[in-house]
Amino acid sequence: MEIEICCGSIQSAANAKAAGATRIELCQNLNEGGTTPSYAAIKQCVEELGLQVFVLVRPRPGDFVYNELEIQNMLEDVRVCKELGVSGIVVGFLHPDGCIDTALTKRFVAAAAPVPVTFHRAFDRCHDWQEALEEVIECGCARILTSGCQPTAMEGKETLRALIQQAGDRITILAGSGVRPDNVSELIQFTGAQEVHGSCKVRTAGGYDETSAEEVAALQHNATTGIAHR
Repeated sequence: MEIEICCGSIQSAANAKAAGATRIELCQNLNEGGTTPSYAAIKQCVEELGLQVFVLVRPRPGDFVYNELEIQNMLEDVRVCKELGVSGIVVGFLHPDGCIDTALTKRFVAAAAPVPVTFHRAFDRCHDWQEALEEVIECGCARILTSGCQPTAMEGKETLRALIQQAGDRITILAGSGVRPDNVSELIQFTGAQEVHGSCKVRTAGGYDETSAEEVAALQHNATTGIAHR
């Protein structure tokens, strides 16, 4: 069972590691859906914390249709991420009609190689998830982060189960959004997911959200329970 913790800061990453997490998705501006983190944060997570770091490459909030200036910016981010030794790149591209932008996805898979690419929750805005799954597989992505095209993974659990069955061993379906210690066991048992993604955030005294080591530990424990009872 692989558990990926979504971290919006270096402190959140440190908290996740303290709880035994080995893989994170690093980003910033989580309240806006996430954008690319700073060079320094990536470097610290890789070199000082020794984590498997999957980096979100997204230049701005909003939709997932980008112009050439934004694309060049993102390609440069991918280049820098590779130099820093990240373990994964996280991107997602759509056409205005909700179809997967396969040409652009392939371009980034090639640019990231040999680092694996996760297609993020832009997938949940696609117009036809069955067709989109085949397109993302054909593009060469290693995994898809998805909530089953619903606001949360629990709400999308029926579609998540169908996605996992359709995908087989061709691509990993990473179940995410609203995954918490109190529902992760049920989610794993129902869907058959082999990987889950959670942020384990709590509100700090300073009034901002941060990954909690206690929540991460509980998530990992309950995920193991879900596997055992599947």
